[in-house]
Amino acid sequence: MAGTARHDREMVISAKKKLNTTKDPIEKLRLQCLARGSAGIKGIGRVFRIMDDDGNRTLDFKEFKKGISDYGLDLEMKELQEMFSSFDRDGGGTIDFDEFLISLRPPMSKARKDVISRAFRKLDKTGDGVITIEDLKGVYNVQKHPEFLNGQKTEDQLFRKFLDSFEPNSAEADGQITKEEFQNYYCGVSASIDKDGYFLLMMQNAYKL
Repeated sequence: MAGTARHDREMVISAKKKLNTTKDPIEKLRLQCLARGSAGIKGIGRVFRIMDDDGNRTLDFKEFKKGISDYGLDLEMKELQEMFSSFDRDGGGTIDFDEFLISLRPPMSKARKDVISRAFRKLDKTGDGVITIEDLKGVYNVQKHPEFLNGQKTEDQLFRKFLDSFEPNSAEADGQITKEEFQNYYCGVSASIDKDGYFLLMMQNAYKL
């Protein structure tokens, strides 16, 4: 439902291949994230959000360096400085957190962005900007899921499994997805699909839009 394993595999292979040739610092960091699968960009976003203790939505070089390290990327100081400078467009010594994530997302057409927003709005039944198990009830039907039919999992367990599929790793799973995380995740999926028509059809079928 969230993203297919085949798309993830294709994207990981493609990202790793492109990493060997790209010179652009932003593209390099983007590919490092995509090499971790669809949830890669969402994962780095969560790392930096946890670090933003004062909630000012900005990062200085020290915080940027720590965030990259916490995310598990092993980059040389020169690469880190190049990346930071690319994001710090006004040279003020800090990066705007929201602009950083938007820059990191692979480019997408308006049609793709629109269908992602529509899918999120459909799942966010309460309209509070977060998808939870309660939101999924009545929107995401698990009655025909093989693990429900054979008694392996309850309805709530399958709802949680769906939400957890958006998480970069189980240690970070909190059972809810923000709009930002949903967008970051599907930016990753989008990067593995060349044609707009195929991506739109996949989203429309998955979420019955």
